[in-house]
Amino acid sequence: MKLWKRAAAAIKDRKSLLAVGFSRRNSSYRNADLEAAIIKATSHDDSSVDYSNAHRVYKWIRSSPLNLKTLVFAISSRVNHTRSWIVALKSLMLLHGVLCCKVPSVVGEIRRLPFDLSDFSDGHSCLSKTWGFNIFVRTYFAFLHHYSSFLSDQIHRLRGNNRRSLEKSDSVIQELERIQKLQSLLDMILQIRPIADNMKKTLILEAMDCLVIESINIYGRICGAIMKILPLAGKTEAATVLKIVHKATSQGEDLIIYFEFCKSFGVSNAREIPQFVRIPEEEVEAIEKMINSVQEKPEPGKEEEEVEDEKAIVVLEQPKKLQTIITDKWEIFEDDYRCLDRRDDEYHQNHLPLIVTNQPVYITYTMPDLITF
Repeated sequence: MKLWKRAAAAIKDRKSLLAVGFSRRNSSYRNADLEAAIIKATSHDDSSVDYSNAHRVYKWIRSSPLNLKTLVFAISSRVNHTRSWIVALKSLMLLHGVLCCKVPSVVGEIRRLPFDLSDFSDGHSCLSKTWGFNIFVRTYFAFLHHYSSFLSDQIHRLRGNNRRSLEKSDSVIQELERIQKLQSLLDMILQIRPIADNMKKTLILEAMDCLVIESINIYGRICGAIMKILPLAGKTEAATVLKIVHKATSQGEDLIIYFEFCKSFGVSNAREIPQFVRIPEEEVEAIEKMINSVQEKPEPGKEEEEVEDEKAIVVLEQPKKLQTIITDKWEIFEDDYRCLDRRDDEYHQNHLPLIVTNQPVYITYTMPDLITF
């Protein structure tokens, strides 16, 4: 029966490739080579991932934003006509890689995903065998759907900010909103995991490899953004800042649990669990007191206190100890999405996700925004 299913799946992929061959003659605006690479990268084979064709898709997208139309057409058609969890998951992984190609014109236009897998259900096996895969696909789709929209909004926001100058308070509010959205995205990633006993398959492990890297990436952005916003936040933003700090501390603990689960499941990128450094409670209390005093008016005759109030707070984490340093220079942050304006071709040369080493992850450490498969 398994052999028959594999043969039937291979025939379906072959028919799709033949259809692309006919479209080459009948359509001038579609890129048949790109469509063929998409079909091969999202085949029905659950025993392997076609890295070479996935990278061909990325090269086509980086070569010209005009190929986005073909990508959206081909992958949405592929997903909308399938009832296979394998094809659905490979399509999500392929689009995840496209979002990491760092091409603003492409990421900015994708916005939300061109298909809906929120109620996906595999139609090739009984529900008792596929319910875990169905949930995995749905939760992965939910994350990627919001992640795509988030990246697009950030690019359009950057373009708008470049045309006009923002007040410092407006910049702080925008940055706080961005951090909260990143924290929501991290919560979504932590929900994506295999929950059925029959899910230890190559494709699931490959998907988890990508998600482990993305979780570290997003957590690194959150921590880096918190470090940059602390010197700029005033009394009015103090409550939001502290809420974000507490949330980041909690998410660091959740990430450790997530890594431990991934390690026990056999995810290669979780073989060594990073040491996530948290902000001690006494330092959180110090941050609260300092932020609340930034915009307070000093009492008459207390010039020294006024000088102290105008100074900024910077929290530095080191392997053995956390220090609070006072400085009279405000730190000006740049949106980390400016990196989308730069290409990183070396990232796409590797076929497998990066391996996470057993090194402490400090608040000041920025993880690479990379996913490779």
